[in-house]
Amino acid sequence: MILSPKISLKAFVALLFLLVGYSFISFSQPQPIATNTTTEQHVEGEKKKIDVKEIIFGHIRDSHEWHLFSIGEFHATLPLLVILYNPAKGFSAFLSSKFEEGEVAYEGYRMINAKDVELDKNLVEGKIVAVDGSKVYDISMTKNVVSMIISLLLLWFLMTGIAKKYKKNGINKAPTGWQNAIEPVIGFVQDNVAKPYLGKHYLKYMPLLLTFFFFIWINNLMGLLPGGANLTGNIAVTLVLTLVFFVVMLFNSNKYYWGHIFNPPGIPLGIKFILVPIEILSNFLIKPAALAIRLFANIFAGHTIILSLMCMIFIFGAMNQVAGYSASIFSVAFSVFMFFLELLVAAIQAFIFTNLAAVFIGQAIEEHHHDDHAVDTHKSNS
Repeated sequence: MILSPKISLKAFVALLFLLVGYSFISFSQPQPIATNTTTEQHVEGEKKKIDVKEIIFGHIRDSHEWHLFSIGEFHATLPLLVILYNPAKGFSAFLSSKFEEGEVAYEGYRMINAKDVELDKNLVEGKIVAVDGSKVYDISMTKNVVSMIISLLLLWFLMTGIAKKYKKNGINKAPTGWQNAIEPVIGFVQDNVAKPYLGKHYLKYMPLLLTFFFFIWINNLMGLLPGGANLTGNIAVTLVLTLVFFVVMLFNSNKYYWGHIFNPPGIPLGIKFILVPIEILSNFLIKPAALAIRLFANIFAGHTIILSLMCMIFIFGAMNQVAGYSASIFSVAFSVFMFFLELLVAAIQAFIFTNLAAVFIGQAIEEHHHDDHAVDTHKSNS
């Protein structure tokens, strides 16, 4: 299989669409908010609250700054670009550090912080609002958006570099460098996903399937890095991925696909009144939802489990120092095990999303079979 610059360009356009779409809807999705699930720890005679949910969701949810690591009271944080649009004021752009973690308003805008959430549970922590209460459209470069750009650039340089090697050396010369790693993966997607479900049309959809697979896989892996963004564990991202698949499926579907939905052949009229609504729900709601929720839930759950295991150290340590040291052995061991398991899940979930997309597109482009004609003929003769 040769990676051409044309295929890479299609992949770039598809990922750019994801970036634009996600930047508009990411902060319209409700983010998990910490509640009162806390553990108290005595430190020098004072009670220090350990909010487990805040620790977990603080690492998982999207934000306007990128927290890299903490050493004691020092927090290494990268401020990100805030881009806001107000119908009255127009566009505004500045770094998120201007808000000083939600303590200060800037240019008529403020960021909702944990104190605001404690006073009003309907507020969303991290959301930017106008001080005067006017409408604000947030299209900022959040942590997930920046992570998406990084993965896009990595894929762009990786794939175009490999494509140039194929263009220069041809397919008869032994692959070198990254070609050795990428070529078997491309062959696997082609032979086990595209060909079985798309038949003779598989080459047309290979750029899309490869974009899905590598985009999801690389972002799953990046999310496992220390300080990494939980991109594919965000429902907004998986919804946009599913939207791309859904549009492609609809625009390439044929009349036989629609005929099987609205007028299933060989089915009694009375049964059609039951079957047609089920088919509509299945094809327009259940299938896309299954793609989006499956990927989101698996990645989100994996990150949550690892962080929960690490939080057990602080929970047991708050009760007793010996219990904290004892729990740390098991917590670290299980966390390492879960980490290696997530490395496997990262590839599996990329494959499942790509495989199901190929299955559903294959059903939409499937050509008319003589079996259906035989059923109709038998029905008319009887």
